Amino acid sequence: MKPTLPSYDRQKLTPGIVHIGLGNFHRAHMAVYLDDLFAKGLCHDWAILGAGVREGDARMRDALKAQDCLSTVIELDPKGKSARRIGSMIDFLPVEPDNAALIAAMIRPEIRIVSLTVTEGGYFINPATGAFDPAHPEIQADAATPHRTAFGAIIAALKARRAAGTPPFTVMSCDNLPGNGHVTEDAVVGLARLSDPALADWIKANVAFPNGMVDRITPATGPRERAMAASFGLADDPVPVTCEPFRQWVLEDNFPAGRPAFEAVGVTLTPHVHAFEMMKIRILNGGHATIAYPGGLMDVEYVHEAMAHPLILGLLNKVETEEIIPYIPPVPDTDLGDYYRLIVDRFSNPEVADTERRLCLDGSNRQPKFIVPSIRDALAAGGSVEGLALVSALWCRYCEGTTDSGTVIPPNDPNWAELTALATKARHDPAAWLGMTAVYGDLGQNPTFAGAFIRHLTALWSKGTKAVLEGYLGG
Repeated sequence: MKPTLPSYDRQKLTPGIVHIGLGNFHRAHMAVYLDDLFAKGLCHDWAILGAGVREGDARMRDALKAQDCLSTVIELDPKGKSARRIGSMIDFLPVEPDNAALIAAMIRPEIRIVSLTVTEGGYFINPATGAFDPAHPEIQADAATPHRTAFGAIIAALKARRAAGTPPFTVMSCDNLPGNGHVTEDAVVGLARLSDPALADWIKANVAFPNGMVDRITPATGPRERAMAASFGLADDPVPVTCEPFRQWVLEDNFPAGRPAFEAVGVTLTPHVHAFEMMKIRILNGGHATIAYPGGLMDVEYVHEAMAHPLILGLLNKVETEEIIPYIPPVPDTDLGDYYRLIVDRFSNPEVADTERRLCLDGSNRQPKFIVPSIRDALAAGGSVEGLALVSALWCRYCEGTTDSGTVIPPNDPNWAELTALATKARHDPAAWLGMTAVYGDLGQNPTFAGAFIRHLTALWSKGTKAVLEGYLGG
C-alpha cells in the first residue's frame, strides 16, 4: 500500500494562515480540509505556516521540517485503512522563547488568519467562573515580560499591524471549547488590557474571533501508529496521525480579512454554531466522559472494548437518552437521535484503538465543560441526575489512583496530586470532593445532586464498579 500524495504543486502555494499548535488534531482536521481545497485547484494563497510556543512544539518542528512539512494522516476505516500525505503546510516557524519569528510572520500583510489548537486548558480560564483568568501565573508572566504565550505574540503582532496601517488578521480557535471564539477574544483582550488598555479596546473593536465547532477522533501517536505508517512505506515518519474517517467543522462566517472557500470542502458555515457545539460537547464529549472512568476502573484498555461491555454501553445509553439529550435545544437540519447513533458507531470503531486512559485525561478541565452543564440543565428542568451523578462519582473514584483490581493508575491530570488527595479524603467524606467550586460551583450544595453523588461514591467503594453499574441499570 502506498500513501496518496498531494496532487497540486506545493511550490506554487503561498501562505495566508499562521497556525499555532501542530498537534494530531490540527493535522487531521484543518490541514486536511485545506489539502482538499488545494487539490480542487482553489485558494492556493491560503497555505499554512506552522508555529508553536511550547518545548514540545520544537520537537514537532524538527520532525516535520525533516519531511518537508508533510504530515501523514491514516484514516482508520473498518473497511480498510488509507493513508495520505497532507501538503497544506509549507513551513514551520522557529520555536523561540520570545516568539520573535512567530510575531514577525503574523505581521506580514498576506497573513489574514491566525488559527490555534492549544488544547482546552490553554486558554487560561478560571473553571469556577468560566471567564479568562488574568491572575494565572503564565498570564502575569506574559504581562511582565510580553510575548511569551501564544496570546502575547498575537497581541504584539496586532499592535505592529495597527502601527503600520495593516488590517488585522482574524483569530480563529480550532479547539474543542464552547464559544471558542469568545473564549479566545477574552484571552487576547484580557491579556492586552493588563499592559495596554487602549490596544485592548482597539482589538475588541477591530479583530474578528469566529466561533467554530470541530470534531474528529485522533488518538495519540505511539508504536502502533508508527508501525501502521511503516506498512504504507513511511517508516521514517516519527509523527504520523491516525484518525477516524468522520470529520466535521461548523464555522461562523466572520472573516473581515477574507478566508479560504471552506464551504467547497464540506465545512458548514452558519450563524448557529452554538447549537452544533452544544450538541457535540454534550453528546460526544459528555459521552466520552461517561464511558471513560468505568472503563478505567474495570481495567478496560480501549474505547471500542468499553463499547462492547454491556454495563458501560448500558450506562452510556441511559445517561445520554434520559439526562443529556432531552435538554439539548434543536439543531438545524439535525436529528439528535441520529447524531447519537452516529456517535455510538464512532466510539465502537475498533480500528481507531482510542484508549480509555486518553478519555480519562484532564478531567479537572473537562468535567466542568462536558458534564456539569448537563447536570445544571437537568436539575433546572426538574429531571433526574442519577446517571450524571454516577459519572461524577466514577471520576472521583478513579482519581483516588487505583482501579478496582488494585492496579495503580499513573498520574492522568495536570492537578493529579490535588485530586488524588481529595479523592482519598472523599472515600470517607464525599462532601470534600463536591467542595471543588472550580469544578462544581454551587452544585455541591444542591441536595439532589449531592445526595446522589454521595450514595454512588459510597457504593463504588463498598461494592465496586461492576455491581454499582448493575444496580443503576437495573433500577
